[in-house]
Amino acid sequence: MADRTYLCDVSVRYIVSRHCAPGNVNHTTLAGAAEVRTVVGGPRSGVLELAVLGLLHDTPMHGYELRKRLNALLGAFRAFGYGSLYPCLKDLLAQGLIAEEQPDPAGKPLGSGRRSKIVYRLTAEGKERLQQILAEPGPAAWEDDGFGIRFAFVGQTRADIRLRVLEGRRTRLEERLDGVRAAMARTRERLDSYTLELHRHGLESVEREVRWLNELIASERQSSGDSSRHTVPQPGNDTSADSSAS
Repeated sequence: MADRTYLCDVSVRYIVSRHCAPGNVNHTTLAGAAEVRTVVGGPRSGVLELAVLGLLHDTPMHGYELRKRLNALLGAFRAFGYGSLYPCLKDLLAQGLIAEEQPDPAGKPLGSGRRSKIVYRLTAEGKERLQQILAEPGPAAWEDDGFGIRFAFVGQTRADIRLRVLEGRRTRLEERLDGVRAAMARTRERLDSYTLELHRHGLESVEREVRWLNELIASERQSSGDSSRHTVPQPGNDTSADSSAS
């Protein structure tokens, strides 16, 4: 999914920047595309907060280990600036959501001259805050900047919240598809073959993610006992022949 999200983001950004003149940009034109550029800023800091709280929920970590885990998690969806981690930790400490622990110096080799690493752990308030964030998925949860991180921790939430996140993401992508298709229809005759291929690649990436979401939603509904009329039959599982034969 990481590659699909990133490549789709690039393609949609290119389409918007090339075919939507600044004076002609409106909400309808950018219904499915402009959000990839407007989520930077406040929501991004919320994404980092969620990632830090979610990782520390698993186990306490020192800063270097947390950086590596964040790079593996966030780096799959966007470039992660290490300079933003420690201001985030400082803010979470000030709010009482995490706490610092100094390792036991007794286990440090004599003469090593190396400073003990501070370990960060989640406080009770931090655990409560994490559950609050996960239990209240708003529009930011299905944007490019927030969905990947939400999905990484969605297993800690109830089935109805998981469905809300998945269905919200699907709706957002379907809106994007409509917007990009409309933009392509208006400018298709002015595009060279390579630009058209880039647009086609972006559309196919989004369509693949929509199909993937459809599968997840159907599976989630089935596991929650609400799939009788929503689940798509899988190849080789056609029961109509069996029922007619009986």
